[in-house]
Amino acid sequence: MSTSTTQMLEGFIDFPYEGEVHQTYYKVFGDLQDRSRTPVVVIHGGPGLSHDYLLPLADLTDQSYPVILYDQIGNARSTHLSNKPPTFWTIELFIDELENLLKQFDIQDKYHIVGHSWGGMLACEFVVRRQPPGLRRLVISDSPPSLALWKDSNEEILQRFPQTVRDAFAKGLEDREGYWKALIEVHSIHGCRVQPFPKDLEYSLLLVYGEHADRTVSEALTLKDWTIIDRLHSIHVPTLIVHGRYDIAQERVMKPFADNIQDSKWHILENSSHTPFWEERAEYIGVVDRKLQTVH
Repeated sequence: MSTSTTQMLEGFIDFPYEGEVHQTYYKVFGDLQDRSRTPVVVIHGGPGLSHDYLLPLADLTDQSYPVILYDQIGNARSTHLSNKPPTFWTIELFIDELENLLKQFDIQDKYHIVGHSWGGMLACEFVVRRQPPGLRRLVISDSPPSLALWKDSNEEILQRFPQTVRDAFAKGLEDREGYWKALIEVHSIHGCRVQPFPKDLEYSLLLVYGEHADRTVSEALTLKDWTIIDRLHSIHVPTLIVHGRYDIAQERVMKPFADNIQDSKWHILENSSHTPFWEERAEYIGVVDRKLQTVH
């Protein structure tokens, strides 16, 4: 486990986009000047969350990987743009932000990516659309390859819960407190089985579901009919597919990744759900580390 002596830097980088300059917040663990191990860029989920709940990934510094986490534009500490229309919030925007981050840290020629949930979806889009030559390994963690599969899995899981929980989900944020209580009840089994619920994860979730949340991104980025299944064959980088046995992204959701990415390995953590980096932290980090070390 990463210790308090691990070097950490945080700050902001400029992100020029469509004639404006925005700010992307970052946090770097380890020494980026030491290239004995390839840097790891970690992409958070949502859309609309923050890097905080992914801080266990900083444990990779124990194996000498520099680790970069960041808050995507519109979220948490990065520039908020509540005045932008929904058409502004595109996948291309977030891909451009990621490419800008790689260039700002001068790691575009050699790096790994770990993408969690929406972050894994974004990572796949980045690889398929840009075919980045510097990407060495891709880790798709707890991500759906299509929104239809994700929605179907959520609906199936909800049927296992009492009617009060299902009713709260049906009302949504119309009854925010009721929805939050139901969300935590579901997440305690299928989102994060650690008790007490990790504060960093709670913080990230409240950025979308809290009383004063800025939902600009979560409500604007339309992924309703999104799928990448028919394009997964275009991912040629060695890939790890990883998730928990009790994950919302359950086995049948993750299967298209393994079926369509030729150079891929699939690992299921048996005592985890959607956040195995909290639930089986050491095993998760070990699985990721072994993939990053593989030689092709």
